Amino acid sequence: MARQARRYVCQECGAAHARWSGRCDSCGSWNAIVEEQTRPAAPRGLGTGQGTAIEFVPLAGSEADAPRLASGIAEFDRVTGGGMVAGSALLVGGDPGIGKSTMLLQVAGGLAGAVPVAYVSGEEAVDQIRLRARRLGLADSPVRLAAATSVRDIATTLEGGDAPRAVVVDSIQTMYVDTLESAPGTVAQVRASAQELIHLAKRRGFCLLLVGHVTKDGAIAGPRVLEHMVDGVFYFEGRSGHEFRLLRALKNRFGPTDEIGVFEMTGRGLIEVANPSALFLAERRSDVPGAAVFAGMEGTRPVLVEIQALVAPSPLATPRRAVVGWDSARLAMVLAVLEARCGIGLAGRDVYLNVAGGMRIAEPAADLAVAGAVLSAASDRAAPADAVMFGEIGLGGEVRGIGRPALRLREAAKLGFARAIAPPRGSGEAAPRADIEITEIGHLNDLVAMFGPPRAAPDAARPEAGGV
Repeated sequence: MARQARRYVCQECGAAHARWSGRCDSCGSWNAIVEEQTRPAAPRGLGTGQGTAIEFVPLAGSEADAPRLASGIAEFDRVTGGGMVAGSALLVGGDPGIGKSTMLLQVAGGLAGAVPVAYVSGEEAVDQIRLRARRLGLADSPVRLAAATSVRDIATTLEGGDAPRAVVVDSIQTMYVDTLESAPGTVAQVRASAQELIHLAKRRGFCLLLVGHVTKDGAIAGPRVLEHMVDGVFYFEGRSGHEFRLLRALKNRFGPTDEIGVFEMTGRGLIEVANPSALFLAERRSDVPGAAVFAGMEGTRPVLVEIQALVAPSPLATPRRAVVGWDSARLAMVLAVLEARCGIGLAGRDVYLNVAGGMRIAEPAADLAVAGAVLSAASDRAAPADAVMFGEIGLGGEVRGIGRPALRLREAAKLGFARAIAPPRGSGEAAPRADIEITEIGHLNDLVAMFGPPRAAPDAARPEAGGV
């Protein structure tokens, strides 16, 4: 009888170790290594003729456009690329209580009007799901509910003749395969459970929606290979104190990545926000220094957000640099360029930066708007109320071009903005829109000239040495 092998697997990153240790060498997590039993290795040298031959099909016979299932929720369908493709597996992650189950129950209710839909919960009882459905106005929806955690039982049910066209599993961390001795939620169980469900979805042709828990660092719990196995990875984001929720596509084999869908959380569930730009700028005050409007792109959608900056004298030897909604390293670079290339000294001042509305920006095109907000706060002069800004800043102080400026300008003009401060137009770009004035700047000094020199910082009151 073959001896059963043992290995030690990190529950954070999935790295295997020959022996137990308190700290994982791959990800640095403490007390995350758990002993797991593995099956004996397959014999070497399988040769040919011992397996089942696979069948190849011609590429020319495949469909150009795979049929999609639309949920009727425009923001969700937008992020998925126009609806879910039959046989696809999508993974939705997010913080606890952010609204993942609420959103997927609404998606299931929207799909159930056209196709059979099943909702399998490993965390809640059926009556609890019914209470939420009644609050969401889905009490009469023909969604089939079940509370189960055994992958074998779920697979046996879905193999029947009356199989649904879409299945929601909430959550993958609660599922288990009875051939493994490890507990649900471990790396081995999450990997095996997802593999069985994804294989079943592709064989039977139904859409599979998996809910994934996240770790304290914001990554989906379980092995990293889980994100490679599925066809799409979507994060449901939100910030405490804000009622807005963002569904962001980080991976999508059937649509664009970095696409976002905007929702508003209410007592009746999630409500779509058709015009996020107007929502993010609803409480904007144009006469306050330290604010600039950035025309950004999230996937294929142009979004206008307000970037706020505050520059204040610092009583500390090392001034603070606090950032919310943007990259702190990017802010440090912009401040360094302002000081080294433009002579704007902010070394003795605290700089606070915030993206209003709970939005999180990642593209470098926000450099110019950030610089404009900082210069406006430092000079105590408000930025032009009817202007938007976008452009990437280089280390030499030059303002570089960015992608899809026409979509940004069209969104700005639609919301009533009359001016745009942007990088110079390239030789192959189309002429600017006639209904919006373009102020092209090639160097950051041109932006500094619009606001003038920073105001003199008042002397900070410091206690005398040895004083009482």
